[in-house]
Parts: sequence; C-alpha cells; structure tokens
Amino acid sequence: MTFSAPVKDMLFAMEHLADLPHLASSVPAFEDAGLDTAAAVLEECAKLCEEVVAPLNKVGDEQPSSFANGSVTTTPGFKQAYEQFVQGGWQGLKHSADWGGQGLPKTIGAACDEMLHSASLSFALCPMLTDGAIEALLTAGSDTLKTQYLEKLTSGEWTGTMNLTEPQAGSDLSQVRSKASPQADGSYKVSGTKIFITYGEHDMAENIIHLVLARVDGAPEGVKGISLFVVPKFLLNADGSLGTRNDVDCVSIEHKLGIKASPTAVLQFGDNGGAIGYLVGEENRGLEYMFIMMNAARYAVGLQGVAVAERSYQQAVQYARERVQSRPVDGSSKQGVAIIEHPDVRRMLMTMRALTEGCRATASLAAGAFDRAHHHPDEAQRQASATLYEFLVPLVKGFGTEMSQEVTSLGVQVHGGMGFIEETGAAQHYRDSKILTIYEGTTAIQANDLVGRKTARDGGATARAIAADIAATEAALQASGSNATTRTAAQLGHARQAFEQVVDFIANQAKTAPNAVYAGSVPYLMLTGNLVAGWQMARALLVAEQQLAAGQDSAFMQAKIATALFYAEHLLPRVSAQADCVLHGGESVCGMDLAAF
Repeated sequence: MTFSAPVKDMLFAMEHLADLPHLASSVPAFEDAGLDTAAAVLEECAKLCEEVVAPLNKVGDEQPSSFANGSVTTTPGFKQAYEQFVQGGWQGLKHSADWGGQGLPKTIGAACDEMLHSASLSFALCPMLTDGAIEALLTAGSDTLKTQYLEKLTSGEWTGTMNLTEPQAGSDLSQVRSKASPQADGSYKVSGTKIFITYGEHDMAENIIHLVLARVDGAPEGVKGISLFVVPKFLLNADGSLGTRNDVDCVSIEHKLGIKASPTAVLQFGDNGGAIGYLVGEENRGLEYMFIMMNAARYAVGLQGVAVAERSYQQAVQYARERVQSRPVDGSSKQGVAIIEHPDVRRMLMTMRALTEGCRATASLAAGAFDRAHHHPDEAQRQASATLYEFLVPLVKGFGTEMSQEVTSLGVQVHGGMGFIEETGAAQHYRDSKILTIYEGTTAIQANDLVGRKTARDGGATARAIAADIAATEAALQASGSNATTRTAAQLGHARQAFEQVVDFIANQAKTAPNAVYAGSVPYLMLTGNLVAGWQMARALLVAEQQLAAGQDSAFMQAKIATALFYAEHLLPRVSAQADCVLHGGESVCGMDLAAF
C-alpha cells in the first residue's frame, strides 16, 4: 500500500498545540523557522519518505539484513536510500549549524522523524541512533571529540550507536562488566560484549561511532562506576581521515519478530588487544551522559509508535474502502457494501485515528516544550518548559508505544482473516510495533520513572499544574457552548478528577506503601498518557470550531471535531477504570504467594 505523510495534521499540531509561531517570534535562533518554513520542510521530507523510503518497508521485512564473515549487508535499496537521505541534509535538520546542521527546532524535526519512521521503522532506526550520539557529544564531549566526530555525524556520513546492555545485565546497567584500561596517550583500551546494538554493523556508512558504557580499572561497583567512551569502528588519522580498523567485531545479528531489516548486532570489543576508546566527559559519569542519549531515544521511540500507528491506520482505511462484504445493518442496501460502512469497522478506524492523532499532539506539545526549555530567552519560561518536557517524555514513550500495539492490532482486525496473512502487510506493522514497548526502557521502566522522579519527588506539583491547565481547557470548552465542546468538557473533567485522585495517592503513599503505589505504575502511566492526549484533542477541538466558523478548510476541521469528540467519549472513560486499579488494586497485584504462580 502507498503511504501519504499526514503533513496537514502535523502542521495543525505545530501551530495550535506546540505554538510554533510564538517560538519563531520569541527565540532569535528560530526567527526563520515559522510555519512557512515548517510547511516547506515537511513537504520535501514527505517526498523522500513517500517515494524513496516507504516502498522499501515491505522489502525489508521480506529480505532482512544479513550477516556473513563479520559483515552486515542491509536490505536491497537501503544503502541507496540512505545516500539520498544524507545528500538531502536530513540528519542535521535539528542539529547545530556549528557542525553543519540546519539548527531547526525539534518541533519541526520531530514531524520529519515521524514521517521517516512511518516510511520504514527499520530504516529510520539508523539516523535515530545517530541523533542520540550527536546529543551526547554536544553535551559532554571534549572539544577534540567534537571536532573529530560531530561534523561527520551531523551530515550522516558516519552513524552512531548506543552500547549499553550486556548478556548478564538486561535493563540493570549496574551489572555492566565491560572494562576500560587507561593508556599513556590518554586513550583507553575497551573490552567486553555488548548486545542489542541497533545498526552496530552495516554497509550504509563508511564509519560507525560507538558510544560504549564500560568500567575504568578500579572504578566503584554499581552505576556510580560506569564511564562513557567513543569507540569508532575505524580509528582516525591525524588529518581526520579514516585509519586502521579498531578492535571491534560484530559476531552475530539477531533474528527478530519485527523490524527485521534493522541489524541488531552483538559486538565484541577487545578480542585482539583492546579496542581503542576515548573518554566522554569525566570518569564514572557515563550513565549520566548516556541518559542524554537515552532521553532523546525515548522520545524518538514514542514517535515511532505514532508513526507505525499512522501507517497501520492508512492501510486499514484503504482496505476498508475496497473490501465489500455483508449488507448494512440499517437495511439501506440489499447488496453487500464496503466494510467501512459497518458501524464496528468505523469504531475500530475511529479508535485508530483518535489514538494516533492524540499521541501525535502530545509529542508535538513535548517538542515545543523542549525547544522553549533550550532556547527561550526568559529563564522562568525555560525552567517551566524543561519540567513539562521531562514529565511528558515517559508519556510519549510509554503511552505512545502501548498505543501503537492497540492500533496495529486493530489494523489486523479490520482486515479480518486477510490481516493474518503476511501478503497484505498489516501484520508487519503489528510485529514491528512490539519492540517499541521494550527497547529504550520497557513500559514498566517508563512508568516507574513517572511515579518516582516525575510525580512523587516533587509531591505531585508538576502533575497538579498540568491538571490546572486541563481545568482551564474545560472552562474554555464550556464557554464555547457547542454540543461537541460541552460533551467533551464533561468527559475531560471526569478524567482530570480521577487523575488528581491518583496523584494525591502517589504523593502521599510512595514512601510509606511503595509496593502498593508501584503495583499501579503502568495503569498510572496509561491513564496519564490518555488524559494528556485527550486534553490535546480537546484543545484541537476548540481551534477546529473557530476555524470552521471562519470558513477555513471545512472538511479537515469537521474531521478534527469528530475525532476529538470520539476521543472524549470512547477513550477518556478508560481513565476512571485505570484510576480504580491504582487506588484500590495494589494489594491484589501482590497478594498471591510466589509459589502459586
């Protein structure tokens, strides 16, 4: 099936929810990054994604990357598509102009990232990991490391990886055992095994820059003794050209449920004397620096959830328009009709659409907060925006990826039996999306972060501030007074009140009854993600009614109103049930004897 980038919805979210016009007018660095620029950039990105990358998605599923003799050959067409991606300057879109990037706001860059992931999750993972490496070096790298690596990474000529976990460690990075031995010239010799390394070996770029967690000789045990190193596949000569091959070997790639075209490597460092690595920042602060990459990656994975949901939704709509089956239940036709006319198929499609748009809106809101946090001239605005962004990241990642599982499952269901057949392609989206709830921190890890660091730590202050903003939106909906806004206000109010109860419970019980609180951490994340997405849809509803009254793009605005109302009446009611799980269900989660499992 063809893919059409949802440019119009992206621009709507940028303008009315992320407030890109205010960002462009208030931040000197972004004065040329207003809506006209955004529209032009998104249209060009859409061409690359629709015409070059999207046709490779199914090819990548059927002809995955392959491994032989220590080398990885990517899916046919990937290398050529990546060359076009690099030539277009897309890797540097939102990175600093100091290193050859275009310096556009994350608000615009995130929309382009979503398009690329919709086109092919497997393909887009390579530049996604490079983004993280760039951010880590910008934050903690020495001037020498920046000079040596940032320009090539920003251009996309070289790619980056994250090397965190090991066979014995899983998500517990305190168990990392890779070693780094200091050398007289200031470098280190790194040795150890790293697993689940996305694009740890491939043929699309001439060098791969691995960012690796390891322990310096004599470092403390646990997370306090982890350092971060740059370990390039090829060492550099004094003039910056590629030198000898470093002691880093790919020993295998994984055979996976989905994202099959993306090579997931097992890397062995230092089997022949030690891989040469260079310290990033200070010794024993590696986990702190790696979390810069991790936070960027978590947001990006949430965008992947939106992206694959959009692709699944588009395919389901296309199939539902074409598949003729059964007479309508209202007797309006004696012949079979396209299944899109059947109420339950419409319910499924509306659920897919509403969840996708709601999560896109949340991601856009978060991107705007990120841009203000890093660039707004007012310090108070920067701080408030940083706090909001940090709260939203686990929602974008956790709720956005769990959402993608629901949407892609519905996508299979809309196809009926044909959805279970690989030839239709519906099942690929379902399989591909499963990894999103796992890597860069499982849903439970995101939920624990939301409970501990983002809610309990400040006594629920940030969460209550968001609730106050939601209440203000409710008042605006009531003041508008239309049928749709009044009905939406009622549902949003019920959900917000349930959220406030849960926040109070967490703030009051996190220290005294941690098992009871954390037993409900994932329901808390899901209800909060749902509420925030529903809030953004309510804000969109207000704008859409105003635009419709002004005669602006009637079909789009009417669809936006219908989708927002559906979200309010079919998805926001889930919040109350999830709140009950958090408030009353902790004992039953932990009540059964372990031997009985």
